[in-house]
Amino acid sequence: MMMWILLIFSTLLIFAGYVYWTFRKMKNMPVVADHKKIKLLTDQNFSQQIKKGVTLVDFWASWCAPCKVMSPVLNDVADAISDSKSVGKLNIELYKTVTSKYNIRSIPTMILFKDGKEVNRFVGIKSKEFLLKEINSL
Repeated sequence: MMMWILLIFSTLLIFAGYVYWTFRKMKNMPVVADHKKIKLLTDQNFSQQIKKGVTLVDFWASWCAPCKVMSPVLNDVADAISDSKSVGKLNIELYKTVTSKYNIRSIPTMILFKDGKEVNRFVGIKSKEFLLKEINSL
């Protein structure tokens, strides 16, 4: 019986250590600069930027570790798409009007728009290949 308790306690301790290590690693990730083709969106320019064509909008926050993971992926996506399609980013902390309009509850959330209308929504970390496939399907 004592051996089982020791085994369970050891397993929990290892798991807690792993979670702590992962959290520290993600928290200390460097900020990646946005690609020159990524549009920085605001409450004022949002509707105008998504009005024509296909636009992938990333809703993010500076404190969000998964959002930091998505930054280089979005840079790669912006580099790979044609000029008729675009990628934009909206900081949810600064622009709450658009955030509440699109009912953003978790981040990172990416919404794919076509001619101003929401076509698809993705929550969490996604791969470059996945995002390109979804963008190019429109």
